[in-house]
Amino acid sequence: MSTAPQRFRAVIFDLDGTLLDSLRDIAEAMNAVLRRLGYPVHPVEEYKRLVGDGVVSLIANVLPPVSTSHPSTQDMGQMLGQEYMRRWQRHTKPYPGIPALLDALQVRGVRLNILSNKMEEFTRLAAEKLLKRWRFDQVIGFRPGFPRKPDPAGALFIARAAGFEAHDFLYLGDTDTDMQTATAAGMYPVGALWGFRSEEELISNGARSVARRPEDVLPFFDMNRTD
Repeated sequence: MSTAPQRFRAVIFDLDGTLLDSLRDIAEAMNAVLRRLGYPVHPVEEYKRLVGDGVVSLIANVLPPVSTSHPSTQDMGQMLGQEYMRRWQRHTKPYPGIPALLDALQVRGVRLNILSNKMEEFTRLAAEKLLKRWRFDQVIGFRPGFPRKPDPAGALFIARAAGFEAHDFLYLGDTDTDMQTATAAGMYPVGALWGFRSEEELISNGARSVARRPEDVLPFFDMNRTD
């Protein structure tokens, strides 16, 4: 893999699968909705490939392909929101090594940001409850006015708000969607291998480097700028 060309001034993190190990709570909430509707449920591990592109995509991914009589996506989305609100914090927590990474970045003066396809309400709630030790400039989930990733609009908004250029940002995420977003925004894509997807998927979708552990990200912020 290539090495980063500069010392980065800011970072954009994906949330689920990158900062937070949230898979079980998401899976159990979605499975609760499926049970209520009489549909088959999915193993927790299977949700690693089902999540990542927002609620609409998740619902489409979990429904049986032959089903034609399910409730509307909006109704199922509301049901999922209710189930998730009841259980979102049962098992969700930062991945091992993430607190130390955030501490080290903060000491270095790196500007921290979160960009997620998770609904805005839950993105902010998770940051406020589980990541409150650290200051994030921007915490953006799916909201009206911002297309979902991989559209780069949210990432570019964060760059403008910081007053930085896109190339000043390292973008850390765990899915193909994250790597595509970073590439489209002109940021440096790093794949988080402790998350939901494989190294092959991340590289084939634009990852210029991969990190096997959170501490592997730190050297990118200690390199001397060459541009």
